[in-house]
Amino acid sequence: MKPRIAVIGIGSMGSQVLYQLAKAGADVVGFESYTPGHDRGAGAGDTRIFRSAHFEDSRWVPILTRADALWDELSAATGRELRSLTGCILMGPSDHGQMATALASIAEHGLDHELMDARTLTDRYPQFRGVDGDVAIFDRRAGFLRPELTILATTLLAVSLGATVHKATRVVDVREVADGVVVQSSRGVEAFDRVIVTAGPWINRLMPEFEELITVRRPISAWYARRDPALSWEPTFIRTGPRHFYAVPSPDGVTVKIGLSVVDHQVINDPDTIDRDIRLEELAPFTEMIETYVPGLLPDAVRVTPYVEGYVEDTRPIIRSQPGGRGITVMAGFSGHGFKLASAFGEIGAQLVMTGRSTLPIEFLQRGEAVPA
Repeated sequence: MKPRIAVIGIGSMGSQVLYQLAKAGADVVGFESYTPGHDRGAGAGDTRIFRSAHFEDSRWVPILTRADALWDELSAATGRELRSLTGCILMGPSDHGQMATALASIAEHGLDHELMDARTLTDRYPQFRGVDGDVAIFDRRAGFLRPELTILATTLLAVSLGATVHKATRVVDVREVADGVVVQSSRGVEAFDRVIVTAGPWINRLMPEFEELITVRRPISAWYARRDPALSWEPTFIRTGPRHFYAVPSPDGVTVKIGLSVVDHQVINDPDTIDRDIRLEELAPFTEMIETYVPGLLPDAVRVTPYVEGYVEDTRPIIRSQPGGRGITVMAGFSGHGFKLASAFGEIGAQLVMTGRSTLPIEFLQRGEAVPA
């Protein structure tokens, strides 16, 4: 008999887990408080950067490599252009720790790249400005993903494979019982063999024990018009220091999205009641980054939007079985850099729920009641 599995939260990770479980033949049911592809959670904002080089820890690269292959597979399966490989420029002071880690990950895994100094970068990409002492890495196997489209298309694909999705359905309790797991939601009570919780920044509401590990924050994305509409704006861009920010060309072909690092994200208590009004002073850091490093953009935002994400202090997401058995698995706290890996984490999550083990090396991510690798 097929195992009956619930996926709680059909967002960045949950949609991918839902698809992988449906593809594997499970009887899978997804629960989503809003609708797949909504604009409130960590999958909001039009674009997310994909890159093959990693500047936090080179041990991420095998997972990135698997995610890369799965993004191509998923695009073909959905018939949608979910990703654009424009390349990505990683730039920062040559003595910055993240630049050293990125170079180490490139060397260790033989990634396709090019090194540039600040002058070469500025000559080739006049929309950016380097400063003396900078080094730039052009990551050729990189670009951007379309998160809302990806979540929606992946969910629809899972449904076509037999998955069921309960939209506008809030889960209020998940608990293990003698013969499985019970899920209580606004629809009522349902029984499952196993459950995987991928609730994103809503995890603390469903499982308050994670409040000490996961901080909910309110990032802001802002879109800016190009000074020269004729200037090609192909690569995505990440500056590591002295202040972290990133720039992503928008699919609209007119604007570029700017995002800041976690230190600029407001801590909030309730992901459902975030302040959606953007104050002028909140845009000051964006203006500073554009005037200093991105002269190719006009400094006044044409669109701004807040959303919510769940962060862990050491940036390692939580992937574990809850105490009491393997009935409940949790994936949470992807800290603003998880979407590029979502396709691989969907496969990891499905494997953990189905077999208790992952074929990818995730030992370095495990903590607490860790699942086997």
